[in-house]
Amino acid sequence: MTDQAHIPTGTLQTGDIPGKPTSASRTTLSHIMTGSDTNLLGTVHGGVIMKLVDDAAGAVAGRHSGGPAVTASMDEMVFLEPVRVGDLVHVKAQVNWTGRSSMEVGVRVLAERWNESTPATQVGSAYLVFAAVDADGKPRRVPPVVPETERDRRRYQEAQIRRTHRLARRRAIKELRDRRAAEGLDARADAEDRHGGPTRGPARPVTGRAPGRR
Repeated sequence: MTDQAHIPTGTLQTGDIPGKPTSASRTTLSHIMTGSDTNLLGTVHGGVIMKLVDDAAGAVAGRHSGGPAVTASMDEMVFLEPVRVGDLVHVKAQVNWTGRSSMEVGVRVLAERWNESTPATQVGSAYLVFAAVDADGKPRRVPPVVPETERDRRRYQEAQIRRTHRLARRRAIKELRDRRAAEGLDARADAEDRHGGPTRGPARPVTGRAPGRR
């Protein structure tokens, strides 16, 4: 279980890398949606929002790690409300958790009408994992993130839970595939794919009288 004792506090330092507070890399990216962003239904395409999410998260990961960082995975991209042409979209991102060379970045997507003063509405959220890399594309260490508020600490704990689930899911899938390979089931599935359907053994001879004959 994750508890308060596992949350970094103060000026945490790992080796010769001092910790960085969450606010040091927190970023907001804003963009007005136009007609070129729409899908066939007339609302903003989900892929457009996902690119903004990746852009904002990438900026945060680069700022926190102090160099290049690449997207390793995107988890739980949730669309809560449709986004329309004329919406001013705000993508808010921050580092929730750090490992040795990886970072989880949490993203909230909000939208408001560009010409109205009504409060923005949350329309989406996502969690992305980034890996910091050096000039050769090899993993490099990142500063530990230091949560500053109770909300930051809650997000850190939630990120640890998501990481545990990701690793458990990866192990479970690997064990399943290893077991199927040992039983020869995947070889049978490959044969089915090659033949366009389930494989069958040789046809058995028909015995007995032909239908309709007495």
